[in-house]
Amino acid sequence: MPNPVLRVFRTGQLLVAVCVGLGMTAQASEREEAVCHTVLEPFAFWLWSRSAGTPHLQDARLPPGVEASEHRASDGRMLRGYRLPAKGARKGFLLIAQGNATLAERLLDYLGAYPAAGYSVYLYDYRGYARSEGRRRLKAIVEDYRELYAALANAEPGERLLYGMSFGGIVLLNVIGAGAPFDRVVIDSTPSRISSFGCPERYDPVANLPTGASRLLLINGARDRVVPAEDSAELLDAAAARGARTVRAAEFDHPFMDRELRVHDERQALIRALLLKRAP
Repeated sequence: MPNPVLRVFRTGQLLVAVCVGLGMTAQASEREEAVCHTVLEPFAFWLWSRSAGTPHLQDARLPPGVEASEHRASDGRMLRGYRLPAKGARKGFLLIAQGNATLAERLLDYLGAYPAAGYSVYLYDYRGYARSEGRRRLKAIVEDYRELYAALANAEPGERLLYGMSFGGIVLLNVIGAGAPFDRVVIDSTPSRISSFGCPERYDPVANLPTGASRLLLINGARDRVVPAEDSAELLDAAAARGARTVRAAEFDHPFMDRELRVHDERQALIRALLLKRAP
């Protein structure tokens, strides 16, 4: 057999490899099967998870106001992450889905406004990342978040908020596309489609927009080289046509990669304004 030829493209945080001359079968449960490509999807997630690094926080030494949180998926895999409990009167919860090269712990320092406003915040490492169990696969991660959201909606009274960035926006739009009820959603720097990389069209973010999108905010940035503005333009155009608010900011880079603190703060204020129903 000739040596495989691998070509790796980067668009957003979606690393896509095209493999020629290699035939392999994945050893995975049905939930953890690769739906984009038997070989290339596991390879791409392996690259992303290596970029995310290793966790540093230990349960015994979590920052003040942060608790360890676990969720056992229906296939038995344990997902591990964090909960920031609401302070004072409880108004609901916020579920966050981060980029695919980011661990959940990296975001904890930026989320204090939500518990202070009465919302418990939940964020988990994707399966196969950090201390979450399982194989890293698109189908499995989407199913995990559908289950997570349903469990939180059942356990936490009040409003249901979602905040997805980059790959996390793909995941959360698939949660919405499956019919999950929600109150407000922010999708930041997410590509319009992933079917161009061999994934089924049913996972495309643009295919999962709700018919009425007035409670959504979608953001992209002209300085973003991870998910360039043209890669998310179709998604923002479709969302705007359905009533969503869209922001195309000249100074924004990829989430948490803005070059100036002023720009970062402006972006976070915009997101809080939508999620917390405050004037920006």
